[in-house]
Amino acid sequence: QVQLVESGGGLVQAGGSLRLSCAASGRTFSAYTMGWFRQAPGKEREFVAAISRSGGGTSYADSVKGRFTISRDNAKDTVYLQMNSLKPEDTAVYYCAAVERPLGAVLYSTARRFDYWGQGTLVTVSS
Repeated sequence: QVQLVESGGGLVQAGGSLRLSCAASGRTFSAYTMGWFRQAPGKEREFVAAISRSGGGTSYADSVKGRFTISRDNAKDTVYLQMNSLKPEDTAVYYCAAVERPLGAVLYSTARRFDYWGQGTLVTVSS
């Protein structure tokens, strides 16, 4: 198993930036494909970004492409989400997720494919 703890959320003005972190503990971090999801009030959880085990492969939701960057540091057992040019519609609770996958596997973008979840961190973007 792996345990995930997110941090870095907060209140920011539209156009601003935040960096979220997700620290993992437990089994070998590099064995997991990692993802970020978000859930706004009254809405379903939606995919934001995912990254392969090595960090060489990434995927993004169209709504964040060009503004958000996912990265990971396997030496620090941490995955990051750099969020730039934030918009009010980015307001949500952001969740880190993990799933154990073979090297080179296709990246998932569906929440039910991920086995482990953090508790979430709230991001609020004011207009």
